[in-house]
Amino acid sequence: MTERSPQIRVTAMPTDMNPYGGVFGGWLMSQMALGAGSLASREGQGRANVVAASDFGFPAAMALGDELNIYCEIVKEGNTSITIAAEGIARARHGEETKLVCKGTFVFVLADDDGNPRPVRLHAAAANPAPERASDNDG
Repeated sequence: MTERSPQIRVTAMPTDMNPYGGVFGGWLMSQMALGAGSLASREGQGRANVVAASDFGFPAAMALGDELNIYCEIVKEGNTSITIAAEGIARARHGEETKLVCKGTFVFVLADDDGNPRPVRLHAAAANPAPERASDNDG
């Protein structure tokens, strides 16, 4: 990851634990999705819907009370979609020790107010409008 400012930072609480006393993997995935969605919405300047998630890994366990920092990076941009790699770095509650605890990839499609796909770059689309098409009602 090139940019090292976290998209989000959150502390693992008792409600985030699995029955075995570790942080629930689903909670980690949801935190990555929140961070990646934040970046997608900011970059696309609007609504971003997650349409795919893949490549999940959980290389280390996270403990109750540890701080989770989610870092995100755009790895691909299409006309209406943005692919974002996310990783979670846990920091020990009472220290500075850190470790990679989760990673994954998310694909988002940008949407207009009606939920229809729209270009990622609105200003580029406005500068290069699509050619007009004749309709059946044009005689």
